[in-house]
Amino acid sequence: VTMIWNYEVGRIYRTDDKGKVLSETNYSHKDNGIVEIERVYVAPELRGKGAAHETMTVVADYLRKEGLKATATCSYAQAWLQKNKEQYSDILA
Repeated sequence: VTMIWNYEVGRIYRTDDKGKVLSETNYSHKDNGIVEIERVYVAPELRGKGAAHETMTVVADYLRKEGLKATATCSYAQAWLQKNKEQYSDILA
């Protein structure tokens, strides 16, 4: 299955080759280059297979490249940022 990552304002997601959303992260821009990660979604058939982790890695790498920092209201994103804080300390707000 080919997975294509799409980047929009406030949304990073990937689809399969038919356009179905497989995983998605929604975020909003706050002040001073900080984004708040509000939601991480993974399609039911991909849950438990590392898809949410992979999605957060793509988001974190994007934020790093853009020079942004992150906070999270999404409980999964909060836990992921905490768990990976050494590797991604530069994007933690």
